[in-house]
Amino acid sequence: MNKKKMLGIPYYFWAAMFIVIPLGMVFYYGLTDKTGAFTLENITAIASPEHSKALFLALLLSFIATIICLLLAYPLAMILCGMNVNQHSFIVLLFILPMWMNFLLRTLAWQTLLEKTGVINSVLTFLKLPTLNIINTPYAIILGMVYNFLPFMVLPIYNSLSKIDGNVINAAKDLGANNVQVFTKITLPLTVPGIISGITMVFIPALTTFVISKLLGGSKVLLIGNVVEEEFTQASNWHLGSGLSIVLMIFIIINMVLSAIFDKDGEGSVL
Repeated sequence: MNKKKMLGIPYYFWAAMFIVIPLGMVFYYGLTDKTGAFTLENITAIASPEHSKALFLALLLSFIATIICLLLAYPLAMILCGMNVNQHSFIVLLFILPMWMNFLLRTLAWQTLLEKTGVINSVLTFLKLPTLNIINTPYAIILGMVYNFLPFMVLPIYNSLSKIDGNVINAAKDLGANNVQVFTKITLPLTVPGIISGITMVFIPALTTFVISKLLGGSKVLLIGNVVEEEFTQASNWHLGSGLSIVLMIFIIINMVLSAIFDKDGEGSVL
């Protein structure tokens, strides 16, 4: 056997154990009933009122969080790029440092900050200002999504901006283009791959999350991720949970296909 192929054996084993086999189990349970007979009822269950409501709300909140991340990330990426720093610089390191902290701990920290007797409301009460009451609401979930996933939007956009040749910008200005024209005609089109990559990296985890909605939304806001998690952990209905997971996979695949279309060369990759 070729030595290079032998070096890939651990990867093939890892992919089979933790990707292929789990996906196979999801499809098996999702396409069968408790007797093992083939059925599509687990997938079509998404059309039920409670499941469709959870899916629609997850899509809506994910979309809003992705738009907010984009609006915040693009100017920030431009500022970082204008400072002539690279991805390994101290400033970028400070920005992505929270990503090194456990995801659950970061979300729990926001729960402590936002709760009615939390840090933020305690400070507002001390200052004789109106308190905030956004915990266990969709607003808190969106805030948690934006906080946790914003770096995944910044890095691809920053990577695309850093690849733009400064001479192109200077040439456009020499030809009479103002800052708005330079941005709309050159900068923005050249960073579309980074934008698409960032949207993918934010929208997919936001759509499938259940930790953020569970901690910051409580039992009052139920997203499709929470429904799937409860079917597996509480109802022990792996068939329905897997069927709903397949529906989520469809949305993820659509998102990834669109990303591949607009970023054929992988220019928006953060690697």
